[in-house]
Amino acid sequence: MFTKLRLYLKESFMEFKRVNWPSRKEAAVLVGVVVFVSLAVAIYLGALDFGFVYLLKQLLT
Repeated sequence: MFTKLRLYLKESFMEFKRVNWPSRKEAAVLVGVVVFVSLAVAIYLGALDFGFVYLLKQLLT
């Protein structure tokens, strides 16, 4: 069992060495894009939720 685990870890480590990692600048830009898109979607969904709550209150009162 430990030989399989050791082989798996060794192959995983070798695979990590072959990965073409992004530069620090590229990673920072991509993180910025993810944060911006996440905030935009959150604002959109929040506005949609606010609108539905408003409409529901108008219908029920």
